[in-house]
Amino acid sequence: MSPKPIIAPSILASDFGKLASECQRIIGHGADWLHIDIMDGHFVPNITIGAPVVTCIRPAIEKTADGKGIFDCHMMVAKPEQWISDFAKAGGDLYCFHYEATENPRECIKLVHDSGMKAGIAIKPDTPADVLYSILDDTSDPDYYPDMVLVMTVEPGFGGQKFQQRCMPKVTALRDRYPEMDIEVDGGLGPSTIDVAAEAGANVIVAGTAVFGAPDPKHVISILKETVQKNVELWKTRSKV
Repeated sequence: MSPKPIIAPSILASDFGKLASECQRIIGHGADWLHIDIMDGHFVPNITIGAPVVTCIRPAIEKTADGKGIFDCHMMVAKPEQWISDFAKAGGDLYCFHYEATENPRECIKLVHDSGMKAGIAIKPDTPADVLYSILDDTSDPDYYPDMVLVMTVEPGFGGQKFQQRCMPKVTALRDRYPEMDIEVDGGLGPSTIDVAAEAGANVIVAGTAVFGAPDPKHVISILKETVQKNVELWKTRSKV
């Protein structure tokens, strides 16, 4: 089965003064997930929001049978294991922690699954993709297997950074090796960079300002989604070569 296009706008680019209605607005314009950036001031030098804010906005967003309304929690935190329970209780659906932040990523994946959430594992721009191969090649126990990989295309910690195309070979390597994996890219994505990311093999697209700041968010979301869909068949062809 081919991965489907998923657009996950980052709420970091929203108006925090009316966060719940902003989230409703963007889901209403066709977004699939909401990407929630959690920063702790330790793993990255910035601080954003915690589980209590997620708890507040969860009732405003309905989850549907076709996968809409998923809370994609990007945990840019030290010791990601210690926050799993809090975010599960708050209504998180996918808990994506950084490979660089834990000494035992497989065990962290297991803890996330035990909490009832799906597990994602993220790598920073300077972390090579092959550090994940030993985890992704071992499919013997689904409890220890991630549901998604996130390739950061900017340095984690701040919004509004420029897309780093140098990260795309990692996306391609992961897509070719794991054709059914959900592969997310985050950082500087929008209509001007989506072609490169989609061609490389990304199917989960995080966009912040490009969506929340757009005069017509629905149009931007449709461009992103259509561009990913257009490349799905190309990934299949490439993986058979």
